[in-house]
Amino acid sequence: MAYSVLGRAGPPQPRRARRLLFAFTLSLSCTYLCYSLLCCCDDLGRSRLLGAPRCLRGPSAGGQKLLQKSRPCDPPGPTPSEPGAPSAPAGAAAAAPAPRLSSSNHSGSPKLGTKRLPQALIVGVKKGGTRAVLEFIRVHPDVRALGTEPHFFDRNYGRGLDWYRSLMPRTLESQITLEKTPSYFVTQEAPRRIFNMSRDTKLIVVVRNPVTRAISDYTQTLSKKPDIPTFEGLSFRNRTLGLVDASWNAIRIGMYALHLESWLRYFPLAQIHFVSGERLITDPAGEMARVQDFLGIKRLITDKHFYFNKTKGFPCLKKPESSLLPRCLGKSKGRTHVQIDPEVIDQLREFYRPYNIKFYETVGQDFRWE
Repeated sequence: MAYSVLGRAGPPQPRRARRLLFAFTLSLSCTYLCYSLLCCCDDLGRSRLLGAPRCLRGPSAGGQKLLQKSRPCDPPGPTPSEPGAPSAPAGAAAAAPAPRLSSSNHSGSPKLGTKRLPQALIVGVKKGGTRAVLEFIRVHPDVRALGTEPHFFDRNYGRGLDWYRSLMPRTLESQITLEKTPSYFVTQEAPRRIFNMSRDTKLIVVVRNPVTRAISDYTQTLSKKPDIPTFEGLSFRNRTLGLVDASWNAIRIGMYALHLESWLRYFPLAQIHFVSGERLITDPAGEMARVQDFLGIKRLITDKHFYFNKTKGFPCLKKPESSLLPRCLGKSKGRTHVQIDPEVIDQLREFYRPYNIKFYETVGQDFRWE
């Protein structure tokens, strides 16, 4: 019998060899496990290890809470084993994921249009019927209009075009952006400023018998300031001599030929459309047909959109397919005018006559105000 140096019988046990073998096996198993997790795990495993957004495959416990924080998974595409699945060519790279819709709004659909500078302006005149034209043309689906008067080209020009654009409604490429500020027509700087914005801007001017317009203007002012002087007192520098006070704004606005000269320095006459305030009352569909032609849009606003309100004395809008009552302009429209001495009216007609004739000749249209 053989004896070891230590005096113990039997061959030595290979403990160290077993430990090395166990360590090698464990290391190999861990390496394989990591490789499997990185390359072969499902979407949820990938999202946890690689930081991709988590997704949900379907209803599960606590689903309501998870849905608030997780996005839904993309629907799985067909696998090669499924019928109808296209086979990838040999050596082809993996297909790129399908593009997602822009998440610019909550619905996932693109925003409805863009804010643009107006392509058309209703530039005048005050108390001529500009509000009626604005409300009538807004019925058209190809027109989006600002409801308030921004007074950009007369009072707020210093705020800049970006501020002006921010006020506009959103429009599609096929739609026209429109705004109305009647004081532009009598503002000396307005034509140049509008031209600098765009020389292609289309301009609409609603004109009315200047005597009637002045009385309407005075009536509106009187409703706000009951203590102002009489219409006769404001209209004349010397009534006995028939000297009209052209510095009074209510009189000066009606000198249309004078104001038009400033516009024709920058815009051709073909780019300016004149609406008759009188015909807008007696034939609204006809006047709006010409406005639609000028803007280059279809004649969708027709006589079926109007109802004449005898109380107010002008047309109201109605939707042909609706059973609702027609929608009329506000209480400030259709006021009863103050009574003016007929002799004063005759004197003002004589004052305006040369301006009216020149205006007719310039625009090539007789408005029959005499």
